[in-house]
Amino acid sequence: MDMGAPIGNAAGAAKSSATLDANGKARLAKAVKDFEAIFLGYMLNSMRSTVPKDDLSGESFGGGMMESMFDMELAKRIASSKSLGIGDMLYRSITKEPPPKSPAPSSHQASMAPTQAPLVAVAAKEGAPVQTAPHMPAQTPDSTQGAPPAAILTRLGNYEGMIQQAAEKHGVDTSLIKAVIAAESAGDKNALSSKDAKGLMQLTDTTAADMGVKNVWNPSDNINGGVKYLQTLLERFAGDTTRAVASYNAGPSQVEKHGGVPPIRETQQYVKRVLNYLNFFEQEEAGDEKR
Repeated sequence: MDMGAPIGNAAGAAKSSATLDANGKARLAKAVKDFEAIFLGYMLNSMRSTVPKDDLSGESFGGGMMESMFDMELAKRIASSKSLGIGDMLYRSITKEPPPKSPAPSSHQASMAPTQAPLVAVAAKEGAPVQTAPHMPAQTPDSTQGAPPAAILTRLGNYEGMIQQAAEKHGVDTSLIKAVIAAESAGDKNALSSKDAKGLMQLTDTTAADMGVKNVWNPSDNINGGVKYLQTLLERFAGDTTRAVASYNAGPSQVEKHGGVPPIRETQQYVKRVLNYLNFFEQEEAGDEKR
């Protein structure tokens, strides 16, 4: 991050600080706080990257996004609490005045959790555009109720034929395939996790190679490889969908070690989410057959 440019601009603005009216000072106060939050966000992200992952840390693309959203929200709260005072120092250097005091939040506001947070999806491959979603509805870690968001359903519709072909080839239910894709990548063919899992069904390079996937960024190849791997897990656990889904996230060795869904918070949430989506897609398919 180039910190020199914002600070240099701030110094230049000091010459005209005397002309700032009340609204200008309010905007400046917000700008320096936003700068402090961004700086703190980079710090938190850098510190998190130094923490080693253990074998019990299952991971999905959605989990990485939630971590980024948490870090940014934490950075905002630290900045607004004046714990470090970087924003205040910038404000003083520009205006030669103390920063305005923020009004104390009401008890109702203080108890409310943030309802939206910025989200940036990773561009998965070289040359792919970075896709941005301005806001994402708040979702508690244990939230597994309801159908997949409409955006996910729309994306899945683009791959209906590929999903059907893979289902017929490997003998896996289409509803289960859709549920796994929805939970793994939100239907984003360019999804890339922090552990380098790629594409719609979030295949690692090792799994992709084992399943004979030649081009992991080709949606058809990726879905076919993911469904083939899912089929091997279903066979390994005698058709037990819950254990197969848990294995897709945490690895079959963890499921065998614990005799079921392992005590990994992310995996437990992942299994609930996939099974919830599975129920939705099964009901949707049953409704289509009746019509």
